[in-house]
Amino acid sequence: MDIIITIVIGLIVGLIARLIMPGRDPGGIIMAIVIGIAGSLIATYGGQALGLYQPGQAAGFIGSVVGAVVFLILLRLIRRATGSPGDQA
Repeated sequence: MDIIITIVIGLIVGLIARLIMPGRDPGGIIMAIVIGIAGSLIATYGGQALGLYQPGQAAGFIGSVVGAVVFLILLRLIRRATGSPGDQA
């Protein structure tokens, strides 16, 4: 059940992360949702590994937003380093 809560939070968080960091990202809204879910999972399990959360406890909403923004930054850095098509800045 905890994973389902993490994913639902991730859906909302992905949209908020895109609002915080606007820009040209491939995939549109679907990619924003995936980024939010990944950020939420990173915040939840990364926080558990660091001792911020107990096992079975989901990351808070703010932690999930931070995780999604960090994940979005990493994706943009990787995309810029590989010189993916469509990167015209």
